[in-house]
Amino acid sequence: MGLFSRDPDSDSGDGSAEDDGSAIWQERGFVASAIVVGAVIVCLLVWFFARGDDTPASQPPTQTTSSSPTEQPTDEPTVPPATPTQEPTGAPTSRPKPGVGGCKTKSPDQRRPRTTPTAVTWEFEDDMLIPIQQEAGPAVMDSTGVRSCFAHSPTGAVFAALVTLGQIRNPDLTLPVLRQRFVANRGLTLAIQEGKATQTPGEPTKVAQFTGFKVLDYLPDRAIIAIAVRIDDTNVASMPVTMAWSGGDWKGVLQEDGSFNGEAAPDLLQSMDGYVRFGGA
Repeated sequence: MGLFSRDPDSDSGDGSAEDDGSAIWQERGFVASAIVVGAVIVCLLVWFFARGDDTPASQPPTQTTSSSPTEQPTDEPTVPPATPTQEPTGAPTSRPKPGVGGCKTKSPDQRRPRTTPTAVTWEFEDDMLIPIQQEAGPAVMDSTGVRSCFAHSPTGAVFAALVTLGQIRNPDLTLPVLRQRFVANRGLTLAIQEGKATQTPGEPTKVAQFTGFKVLDYLPDRAIIAIAVRIDDTNVASMPVTMAWSGGDWKGVLQEDGSFNGEAAPDLLQSMDGYVRFGGA
């Protein structure tokens, strides 16, 4: 098993799909052969880790966008009419100040986010855009580039999940992120061992991008976030990610098999109903 997995007894498609997924993992320099376990996971690898060939070679290192202002959260989720587009969620905004906000935010808003977060800067992590907000975080970046310090709130948990997922797919940060941004357990030990054994360099081109989220459950010490990522021009996949409040910050939780989702299969979404639209591209 690896970072992503599903129930091996469920429908897994044909063998060629598994071969393609495994090749993609080795190409990306990640936890390779042990992670590809079925056709649905191949889809997940495509939208989260695979690289295409249609991105310009000279991509800028950062991109700064902000989501459009919205009304205060209500009891109803933001519901796009159908499959999401790849349009940016807003106009440029000033970059948050490092060391301010995030886990240092006093009395952060405890309401679950039901509209697109505002005042957000999107920056490239390798070739995947990750969100940064003054209040939600991340407020700290160490010398290796690992980002941390997220607000103790539902929105902080969402930002922590997105940033952690975006950074872990960067081959230069995979192991540092695993060691610093996850709760210590058997699954983490397994993931680190697999990462050590299988890391190889990959050629950067293009990767799918985050397009939305849904807070499935929230407690002060735990949050479960469904992350939606666009696979291609017509498909979006979603996967649940568990975050735990540990050591004064939100950290990822891996299952015993070393995966994010254990036996929970990722979904190919027919629409974004119930999800909050959120993405930088």
